[in-house]
Amino acid sequence: MASVNELKATARPQAGKGAARAERRQGRVPAVIYGDNQPPLGISVDQNELRQRIFAGRFLTSIFEIELDGAKHRVIPRDFQLDPLRERALHVDFMRLGKGATVRVRVPVRLRNAELSPGIKRGGTANIVAHAIEMQCPAEAIPEAINVDLAGLEISYSRHLSDVALPADVRVIGPANPTLVTIVPPSGYAEEMRAQAAAAAAAAPGAAAPAGGAAAGAGGAASEKK
Repeated sequence: MASVNELKATARPQAGKGAARAERRQGRVPAVIYGDNQPPLGISVDQNELRQRIFAGRFLTSIFEIELDGAKHRVIPRDFQLDPLRERALHVDFMRLGKGATVRVRVPVRLRNAELSPGIKRGGTANIVAHAIEMQCPAEAIPEAINVDLAGLEISYSRHLSDVALPADVRVIGPANPTLVTIVPPSGYAEEMRAQAAAAAAAAPGAAAPAGGAAAGAGGAASEKK
């Protein structure tokens, strides 16, 4: 479930591109807190601390308590912008969370027990069809991940969302039962299966005799009658 992280901030009374650039030159990231029927609040946070938070993972599904001038604001990140060259944060949007708030989030899909999948042991590959599932849930009960158990899963078989236990207070947005992961067969698997089936059919009791053998048997029977 979601954990609460602390993040310090300073007030950012000036808006606009010039003020934002000045904040970045000082090693800070301009941000805004909005929502919960309150006016937007301009803030800035430390660049290095924010970068660590973002690249640690689950940034957009984590709850933060932002300390500002002695007051704490309970928020969740809604969006952020990164410099594609330097991988530095340029701006962050935080949404206030009132008491009993529900949020709409995308929860990542994670695979477990791949070593217990017969299909993977036979050379198959786990193909993640849905990397994340969008859902609505209480802010205090955001799942860290949707854990998909691959134990016992054979080649060409799948796991669906209905195979995963979700908290009762989670509402999935979108298809009700999407495919999460499929075990894809290795190269040449179909030809191998056809060859095995043909060999099994040929070795089965009562298999049809070759046409030449049948003709020879008929000829022998005719000679005996003469």
